[in-house]
Formats: sequence, C-alpha cells, structure tokens
Amino acid sequence: MPNIPSQADAIEPRPISAAWLWAVAAVWAMAVVAAALSDALGAIGREFMPVYALLVALGIALPAAAYFTVAPVRAAIDRIGLHRLTLMHAWRIPAALLFFYYGLQGQLPTLFWALAGVGDLLAGAYALTVIGQRRSDDHYRRIHHFGFADFVLAVGTGLVFTLLGDPKMALLTTLPMALIPLFGVGLSGASHIIALYTLRRRACAR
Repeated sequence: MPNIPSQADAIEPRPISAAWLWAVAAVWAMAVVAAALSDALGAIGREFMPVYALLVALGIALPAAAYFTVAPVRAAIDRIGLHRLTLMHAWRIPAALLFFYYGLQGQLPTLFWALAGVGDLLAGAYALTVIGQRRSDDHYRRIHHFGFADFVLAVGTGLVFTLLGDPKMALLTTLPMALIPLFGVGLSGASHIIALYTLRRRACAR
C-alpha cells in the first residue's frame, strides 16, 4: 500500500533558509530608507516623536517574537548559529562613528551620543574577538551580556530624550541615522535575546 501522510506530516511547517531571513532584513532596511527619504519619519518627528519610540520597540519585539513562536524562523536562526549572531554586532562600530560625527557637531544630545557612541564602539569591538575561531559559551555570554547592557542604556537614554521632546532627537528620523534605531537596534536587541536564550538552553542541556 502507498504511504499515506499522517495528519502530523500534513501540518508540519515548511523549513525556510537563512538566505530568506537576510532577504527579509534587506527589505526591512530598504523600508526604513524609503520612509526617511519620503519624509514619513520626519513627519512623525514633527507631530509626535513618541510614535518613533514605539517603532523602535516593535523592531525589537517582532523578530524576537517570530523566533519564539514560528518554528521555521527559529530553525533558520539556529542554523545561522551563535557565532555569526555574535559577529553581526560588529555593525555597531560604524554606528558609533556616526554618533561621534554628529554628536561632536552638536546635532545630538550630549549624554545620549556619548553613551551610545562609546558603548557601541566597545560592544562592536568585543564582538570582533570571535573572528576566526569558536569561543567558549562563557565568552559568548560575556559579549552578549555586555552588549545587551549597552543596548539598554543607550536605548533607554534615547527614549528619555525622545519623551522629553528634545528637538535634536529629530536627527534620528533622517538618513543615515534612522537606520540605527529603526533597523540596527531591532536586530541587535532581538539577537541578544536569542543568543542569551540559546546559551541558557545549552547550559540546561548539560
């Protein structure tokens, strides 16, 4: 008799590739660029900047939620692996340089750009320590704890200045700065959460 697929087989989700995830990330980045160029982000900044803070929060929450609730997404990210999730944080070095560039010109609140710039530079450099070799789980854990602490401090400080209505925060609605909170922050925050969860899962399995 021919094999008849069971109900479980029929509803098993189809796997997706890591390339598909990178394509989604590219579309996300292009959407931010388009919103900035069309002045949609600028309009948010002029009308009600706290909405911008909500977009930043969604950029963190949605990828993290997809990992924990959508099995094919979780499997694809797990195939990317902890090593590459960690190396990805090297993007924070050019982000730090942008904070320094605009901050030293007085275009961002001093406390915000100093904390975000220095923190991103250190977090990005720390991530680069895994280049060329696999490190121990403790090493990865330290990188992600440090990066996440910097992430919370920088995003929290930015949120305070945003809610206080500091006009200099409007720079974050223009390119290239808009890509940091509306794209990079989402990827960083979600990847820290995923990496720390992965490390905890490994520790519990031992």
